[in-house]
Amino acid sequence: MKSSYALLALVAALALHVDAQPVVHARVGITAASPDSAVVLTLVGKKQNYSMAQSMIEYHDDAVNSPKSANVHPDGKKYYVNSLEGCQTIVYDMATHKRLKVITHHFGPEHKALWSADTSMFKFTHYPHRDARSFWGKPVESAFSHGGRYLWVPYYRRTFDLNAQDPSAIAVIDTQNDTIIRLFDTGPLPKMIACSNDGKHIAVTHWGNNTVGLIDVASDNPSDWHYLAVIPAPNELHLNFSLTSPVNRDSNSGLLLRGTVFTPDDRYVLVGEMGGGGIGVIDVANRKYLGRLSGCSSPRHLVINNGFLYLTSNSAGLVQRCPLDSILAAVARLGDSKSATVRGWETCKVGGGARTIELSPSGNYAFVACNSASRLCVVDTRQMKQIAEIPVDSYPVGLALSLDGKTVIVTSQGRKGGGGNAVNIYRVDYAQPEPVIAPPPSPKEATDSLAGDDQTTASATRGTAPWVIVGIAALAAIAGATFFLRRRK
Repeated sequence: MKSSYALLALVAALALHVDAQPVVHARVGITAASPDSAVVLTLVGKKQNYSMAQSMIEYHDDAVNSPKSANVHPDGKKYYVNSLEGCQTIVYDMATHKRLKVITHHFGPEHKALWSADTSMFKFTHYPHRDARSFWGKPVESAFSHGGRYLWVPYYRRTFDLNAQDPSAIAVIDTQNDTIIRLFDTGPLPKMIACSNDGKHIAVTHWGNNTVGLIDVASDNPSDWHYLAVIPAPNELHLNFSLTSPVNRDSNSGLLLRGTVFTPDDRYVLVGEMGGGGIGVIDVANRKYLGRLSGCSSPRHLVINNGFLYLTSNSAGLVQRCPLDSILAAVARLGDSKSATVRGWETCKVGGGARTIELSPSGNYAFVACNSASRLCVVDTRQMKQIAEIPVDSYPVGLALSLDGKTVIVTSQGRKGGGGNAVNIYRVDYAQPEPVIAPPPSPKEATDSLAGDDQTTASATRGTAPWVIVGIAALAAIAGATFFLRRRK
């Protein structure tokens, strides 16, 4: 088993660490279009931290330091960029792209009250004389919960943990005032994080040791949130690297777990195994790893949209999709062998190093950040064919799409000291209007407090379920009421 992991890790390492390409600096104003002009892309702005030339001053932002990911708030009014090496999360206004706030991930003894009490699942073994609660966190990805009230941000590692082999952490940001209100330990090197469709669970995938954490967030009170399990997927790695010399943790991490998504019924969590060439399946209710689905090409990012599972393959530079029904049918076949092959994949070649993918509101177009190609690529999903591409500052990794699909935010992290340190902002014009997706209701003001050093939080009231409203109306009719009762929370 160990030799198999080593071979898979070596293959993934070769894909992740190809020789750097010439550095690209995309110029504001450039455009690109599909042959039929169904989609037109225009670079309308950027945030960059690599040049102080007079022509670039208006775009300079010193908080942009190895930007890893972007995430648009569900109400569509602002977006968040995780600055990995800067140990900061930057908040921008969606309409003006003005910087609203910089959230710094720096913690010490004075933040003790922010920590969740449940740490029994995570063991600190390599730094016995170190205060594990005093560190700078390197933010990676992020996910919203409670209708957008909270943003969950995992840290690639705590800064003192050179080779990311002890527990890392997650910060929870209250998006009403953009302050950190809760902290959780995690397994080593967490990268991807996702919230279930019903809002009851958070899944965090630990690239560093082949495990997936499952957190109960059903309560509106953050002090009630707690871990349910840390699930080996399939086998937890035991880590014992140097404390003084860095090792390549992009390759020395087993199956390289990455893309994470809940199925629409929240029964399963699907996890991309970049180093294993398949998709791991977690049974949420029973909190266990069921097995691996094969047939796809080394998945990095997973997205479910309009009845399809989409993925990107970083090493092959592909976008693939398969009907979700076929995925679930393969899950049912996992059995004792813990393996099943999924057939019926459609494949589209895009630029090299396909990383993050997002779908337009209609689902007709997929936008892909292509790292080694330094391109934003557009795929027509009805044909599974690339129809447009436009330059991006070198080595893009993260991507977020506005609620209306008309703005794409792309983060360029850089590689081996070259390129990166840029956030590119693109306008998308569609020949055929995309459907309008209404934002979810805004959470109500907090009512419960969490004790802490000038840090407070509270419950967010969710909308009343539609069946409750229907039931009330039916009872009113039976009672002979002459009015229709409507109630919203």
